[in-house]
Amino acid sequence: MTSKRLDVAIIGAGWAGMAAAVEATRAGHAVTVFEASRQIGGRARALSGVKCNGQPITVDNGQHILIGAYTESLRLMRLVGVNPRNTLLRLPMTLRFADGSGLRLPRLPAPFNLLLGVLGARGWQQADKTALLKAANQWRKDRFQCDAQLSVAALCQGLPERVLAELIEPLCVSALNTPPARASAQVFLRVLGDALFGVSGGSNLLLPRVDLGALFPEAAARWLVQHGGHLALETRVNSVLEQGKQWRVQGQLFDAAIFATTPTNAALTLDATAFAAPESIAKQIHAWRQTSRALQFEPIATVYTWGARARLSQPMLGLRSQPGAADGAAPAQFVFDRGQLGGPPGLLAFVASASRWEAATVQRQVLQQAQDQLGLRLQAVQTVVEKRATFACTPGLQRPPIQIAPGLLACGDYVEGPYPATLEGAVRSAIAAVTALKSL
Repeated sequence: MTSKRLDVAIIGAGWAGMAAAVEATRAGHAVTVFEASRQIGGRARALSGVKCNGQPITVDNGQHILIGAYTESLRLMRLVGVNPRNTLLRLPMTLRFADGSGLRLPRLPAPFNLLLGVLGARGWQQADKTALLKAANQWRKDRFQCDAQLSVAALCQGLPERVLAELIEPLCVSALNTPPARASAQVFLRVLGDALFGVSGGSNLLLPRVDLGALFPEAAARWLVQHGGHLALETRVNSVLEQGKQWRVQGQLFDAAIFATTPTNAALTLDATAFAAPESIAKQIHAWRQTSRALQFEPIATVYTWGARARLSQPMLGLRSQPGAADGAAPAQFVFDRGQLGGPPGLLAFVASASRWEAATVQRQVLQQAQDQLGLRLQAVQTVVEKRATFACTPGLQRPPIQIAPGLLACGDYVEGPYPATLEGAVRSAIAAVTALKSL
């Protein structure tokens, strides 16, 4: 319990907002969460009203995965009553393709899992394996640190083409949602270090067996209300006004306000805040808004398909991605068998990270990619394109700080921190924002 109880407003009920709400409540604060929509979860939410083979189903607003290194997400899930053993399928890190080639790490402690996994990689030449192990050993010796201006492509220059195509590129795009030529090597190394050499089982893939709303935010909302917090849905916050040492939100006074929305929405709301605030606070808000508005964004497309006999050899497979031109492109990097993850048999989810094509184009490309690489003739069920899904995780990127002004904070996967735009990044930023409340 904190020695000082604060009234805290949290704007946004996505993963970051609900994580902040839970942590602030646990710290002894009085919490009210404001959410503009009628549904919680933000960009990682469930979509209803979709039909597959004539039956109504629930899918996600984009296919997500977790890994064993996401310790804070897993901790908060357990805290609000979600059992990861029931809701997540835990598998060793596997990057296998339909032809059986690729990498699979055995269930062994690090670094033996990486060593034996690389040595047993199917379809790789001995020179491929030796080069990767040598590079990984050097990254470990360097404590997974490098020049902040280095790109992933530059970091991995000299690695064999097969290693780049079948491991580095899909890992980079899936973790950072940014192509290797433009992706931050430092952030990439941080994720690799935590996954491969962090906690036991850190490299494990955790594939959701339930929709993303049920995985955490919905349970967090129930937990919040049970512990005295308040959740105001369909309540859009258009301004947060400074009043003495407090902040007025929706007619109520709070000791602190935490923005847990997208950076774009936060910056828009802060326009009115800066206009009405004293000059010293307005300057801090302007500086934060300038940094947030400098962020660039990358899209993610998820194409849900169905086939009567569509079943993969394992719940997730890698795909040979060739973004290329609109005609003949193969945009998806991974495909998930939702039938093996609690969904209806035959439902597959194809994920195309950093794909800039429109929904209809991506959908057509993916259906052709499925036929070419999986031998499956599928029909489209739903295609979801998030054009601003994540920030572009580029070298030396300056991300907005957690503190906007005294008593005014931000959390989300885009604020400054060691992780890219992931669920874990959002959760950890929320914890950091609540920790910052101690200084008030």
